[in-house]
Amino acid sequence: QVQLVDSGGGLVQAGGSLRLSCAASGRTFSSYAMGWFRQAPGKEREFVAAISWNTKSTYYADSVKERFTISRDNAKNTVYLQMNSLNPEDTAVYYCAASEVPRTLGRWGYWGQGTQVTVSS
Repeated sequence: QVQLVDSGGGLVQAGGSLRLSCAASGRTFSSYAMGWFRQAPGKEREFVAAISWNTKSTYYADSVKERFTISRDNAKNTVYLQMNSLNPEDTAVYYCAASEVPRTLGRWGYWGQGTQVTVSS
């Protein structure tokens, strides 16, 4: 049983930073791609960032490029999302996701419980 636990959200002023963490358990973490998604009130869940199983490739939504950085520590079974220069449009619940197929990006079959990020103007 794969479990993902998101943490690190909170309230921050515009221009500030937060770092989200997602701790994974239940299988060999290092074999699977990981990602972050977000859902703002009244909107659909959207892709934010992803990282390959071997850390060699990262992907970002255009809206967060140059501001957010995804990383992973396979020794700690944890993926991170460093968020800088936050603006109110980044306000959302952020979800960690894990691929259900090894060494494959996408096929997001497992999800964390979500962590709220609120950016005040």
